[in-house]
This record gives sequence, structure tokens and C-alpha cells, in this order.
Amino acid sequence: MMKLRYFFLTLLLVLVSSVSAQEALLPYQNPDLSIEERVSDLVSRMTLEEKIGQMTLVEKDSINPDILREYFIGAVVSGGGDYPTGNNTVEGWAAMVQGYQDAALATRLAIPMLYGVDAVHGHSNLLGSVVFPHNIGLGAAANPGLVEEIGRITAREMIATGIYWNYAPVLAVPQDIRWGRTYEGYSENTDLVTELATAALIGLQGDDIAAADTVLGTPKHFVADGGTAFGTSPVDNGLLDRGDTLVDEATLRAVHLAPYYDAIENGARSIMISFSSWQGERLHGHEYLIQDVLRGELGFTGFIVSDWAGVDNVASDYYASVVQSINAGIDMNMVPSDYMRFITAMNQAVSSGDITLERIDEAVANILRVKFELGLFERPYGDETYQASVGSEAHRAVARDAVSQSLVLLKNEQNALPFDADATQTVLVTGSGADNIGMQAGGWTIEWQGVGADGLVGTTVLSALEDAFGENTTLRYSPRGRFSADADGNPAHGDIGIVVAGEQPYAEWFGDTDDLALSNQDRALIAAMREQVDTLVVILLSGRPLVIDTELNLADAVVAAWLPGSEGAGITDVLFGERDFVGRLSFTWLRSMDQLPYDFSALPTEGCDAPLFPFGYGLSYASPDEGAFWLALAAECAP
Repeated sequence: MMKLRYFFLTLLLVLVSSVSAQEALLPYQNPDLSIEERVSDLVSRMTLEEKIGQMTLVEKDSINPDILREYFIGAVVSGGGDYPTGNNTVEGWAAMVQGYQDAALATRLAIPMLYGVDAVHGHSNLLGSVVFPHNIGLGAAANPGLVEEIGRITAREMIATGIYWNYAPVLAVPQDIRWGRTYEGYSENTDLVTELATAALIGLQGDDIAAADTVLGTPKHFVADGGTAFGTSPVDNGLLDRGDTLVDEATLRAVHLAPYYDAIENGARSIMISFSSWQGERLHGHEYLIQDVLRGELGFTGFIVSDWAGVDNVASDYYASVVQSINAGIDMNMVPSDYMRFITAMNQAVSSGDITLERIDEAVANILRVKFELGLFERPYGDETYQASVGSEAHRAVARDAVSQSLVLLKNEQNALPFDADATQTVLVTGSGADNIGMQAGGWTIEWQGVGADGLVGTTVLSALEDAFGENTTLRYSPRGRFSADADGNPAHGDIGIVVAGEQPYAEWFGDTDDLALSNQDRALIAAMREQVDTLVVILLSGRPLVIDTELNLADAVVAAWLPGSEGAGITDVLFGERDFVGRLSFTWLRSMDQLPYDFSALPTEGCDAPLFPFGYGLSYASPDEGAFWLALAAECAP
């Protein structure tokens, strides 16, 4: 009897204690209340200074935890190359992010900060992470299930470092491959972009962004960043990037806006605005497209973030730019460095009545709503249990599979492929990309503009070839094709020659170009190798189709490998016939520069005015003759 009384007394004390604890919570701290109740309560308690802080997104090298705490900064960003100085490890990232979060939680209201990164093909600022193919390759694979799985892995590797906000996926529909960000787009085709970008968002966010293994995605860049006209870029040495999209509204909606409908229907809660303009008006200050279209027609209720200093030049001066952008609907400004200039301008705008307190409250509510939805108030820190899986064999296996699926076989004659690993043969390997993992990965990898030949953890094409060929093969490698003569003085000769050629890494306007030809060095290597081998195979590493009409006719086989990332063995899996080619072109392949930009409504399908290869083209071992028409045309139209 005494034991029973003791049990009920203990239970009563626990219940009373629990009720008392709940009563001690402020309403916004109570997870049992609705999110709208929590948002309303928190906004009502905030000073103007705290509200403006929530609207401020600062680059991590421009701020320290003490400053974050002093100005109530709501979010921190690592751009391309912004990793922890001297400690680009999982532990280094986690410690850095925790330092900022500790400072945020030490403020009066303990509002957690949101840390964001450009994890656009894996958590690619982090050394040791798995780096997936860039989106152009995933567009060729056209496998939404694969893209979703990549999103899930990326989310977990981010969470391992304490980060819950990803500036991805890219919803651009690139219409001119001279654009330096072409490889960030899945395709020139709106439907394919919509399907794959939606899959990427679902992979990052799961069914519920409050789940412990999900992160916040950010569809970008709203809107029509892939439609800018050549020569309209405002950036020094830029041609298309951040330029002006001059299409009519019907085209804007049909080609560029369409992917955002599906993104919002599938849970988009943060959207980034484009640097570009539409019909001369910068998107960061475009009230019609942000308020009437994105908020009104599409029903977006999350928060809208600027791109890197995207607010700065919307109007004639900085103050006017801030006023126009915030009133147009920007909720959070990626400053990224001069936070005091923005904070001062915001205080001045409120004081003068140029920005109303109602608009401030609306913006802050939008931001806080998503922070509550994400579960940051209950789970502000990362999860160390994911740290062991960063760059794991399981994650790399998915990336290797993605590489294999992304490859597009443009030509395969004389039984050039697949290779016979067990044959007695001499193989000559050359080219700038053969032993260059930085070239495989492209831009937005460790550094903004990419890294050098050995700046990444992974497998190069050369090392994959060395592993794949058997003991009867003599494999010789020279990056510049300078193979020594044999003992009798005869020039080097190979049964097979492999040239890995293409583009050096670049990002944004650094990749804008009016010349998509292979480099003189690559062209010379291909021509020279043709004279030294019986069978010539060219592997292209590039962020877009290149002018290869001459090289295509010289080679027996040509493979478009795009920017495959860290797992070069995914290429050899297909070259040796362990898997078939399944990739298909997600971009039309040009014959010559004078075909650009394409008129997709009247694209020739025959004759030398036709592209080299059409959208959807791709050969396989199972269908070796599928490209006969296009390859015959390429030979007929060769210069």
C-alpha cells in the first residue's frame, strides 16, 4: 500500500513539475503552440534593432560571434571558398558554426541564427565531402530518384557541420550556353528543370523540414537568370551573367517561371532573388514579380533572401536601393560585408517613413516562421552522429553511380568502346583533365572558382583507368602527350589513345565566353594522338557543350563527361562496359558559335545549319547505330 501511495505521489509531482515548466516558458518558446502563435508573440517582444538584425545576413569573415550578439544578426553565410581558416574539416566547420549559434542564443530573446552555404553539388566547400556531378550532368542522367538521393546525402553532410540552410537547387533554364553558369542548370528544357529541381528540393527538405535529417532548400535565382541577353552583363568582362532578360512576359512565364510553381507546391520556404534584370528593371527591386507574382499568384509564404550584395545597385544610391528592395519584398539582405551600412540605412528608412514598421514586421515574421518550421528553436545545433558519414564510401558510391548515369556517348565507331581490360595492349593517356580532379569538379568546389589539379579528395580519370586496366596493359601517361620513343628510336605508338580535354574551372561571369572552342593545346593533343594510336577516345570535361566538329571526326569515340566531381571511377565503370551509357543531352550541342543563341522555335533539324547533336541525343552499347544520321551529317559538314 505504501509503495502504491509513493508511486501516485511521484506521478503527481512529475505532472506538477511539467505544468510549471510549461508555464515558465514564454509563448514563443512553447513548442506546443502553433507556429503562427509563436511568431506573433516573438515579433511583439522584439525591438526595432532586433528586427533589423534578423533581416541581416552577413558573410562569416566579416563578422565574429561578439558582433553577431551585439547586433542580433539573424543569419551568417559562407560563400564559395568561405571555409574555416586553416581548419577545413568537419570538426572545424562544426566548431565555427557552433560559435555563431552560441552567440545568437546568448542574446536577450535567444533567437537562433541560420547558417547558409552554397552546397550546390554536395557540401562542396568542405574538404573531404563527396562532390557530386554538377547539375548539367544530372540533367543528362534525368533521374529524379537519383537527384533526390543526392539531396538527402548533401543534407546529412551539411548537418554534420551544424548547417541547416542550402542555397540550392538552381531553377535556371539556361537558354544561351555562353553563360558562365550554364552547368548550374539541369537543362535548357523547362519540364526537365522542373522535374529535377523539385526532386533536389524534396531530397534536401524531405517530407517535413522539421525532421532532424533535413535542411532548408532555396530555389534560385528568381526569376529568368538563365534567359539574359548576350552583351547585357553589368559586370566587368561579363557577357551574360547578371544581365537583362529581354523576353516578353508570356515567355518569361512559360520558360523561366514555371519551375517555381512546383517548387512552392513541394515545400519551398526560402527563395533567392536573381542578380539579373527583366526588361531593364533589376529583380531585387521588382515589386510586380516579387509581390504580385511570387507572393500573390504563386502563394509563396516563406522568406525571400537577396543574393550576394544583390540589393546594392537596384536604384541610384545605396539608401534608395535598400528602400526599393525591402518594399519590393526582400525579407533578408545578404549584405554580405558592410552590415552597419545596411543597419543604418534601415533605421533611417523607418525613421523617415520610407519603410513602414508593418513591412518590417512582415519580413521578420516570414523569417521567424521558417526558423520555427525548421525546428531551430528546439534543435539549433548540428548532429555529430552524421560526422562519420561525411565523404563515406556509401556516399561516394552514390556519386559514382551519378557519374556513370550522367555520361553521354556522342560517338562510338570501330568498336572503340567498351575497353577490354584483359587485352595485351599499350594505352597512351594524355590531356589537361586526365589527372586533374579540380577540372573534374569545376567551380563552386572548395573555392568559388574551383581548385587545382589535386585540391580535392577523390579519384581522377587517370587513377580510375590505372585501376581498371588489367596487368596485360601497358599504360603510359603524359599530360602534354610527350611520349618517349621506344628502344629502337621508333615514335611512341599505342593501340588505344585517350585524351581527357575540356574547360578549366570557373564560376559565374568568369565563365562567360564568346568562344566555346577547345583550347589550342587540347586540339593539338587530339590531332597528335590521332597519328600515334590505332583507336582514339576523347573524354570531355566541360560545363556546357563545346565546339568539337573537327575533333569529333578525328576520334573513334567521344564521351561528354560534363563536370563529374570527385568520383572519376564512375567514368571507367561505363568505359569498360560494366554499365551501359544511359545519359542523354539535356542541352542542344552546337556545331559552331554563329548558331548561338538558338531560336528553339525554329531550330533546323537537317543540313549544316542544324546543331551538331539535338536535345535528347545519346548513344549506348545496346543501340550503337542510333546516332548514324547525326554522325554522318557531322562528317559531311566538317570544316
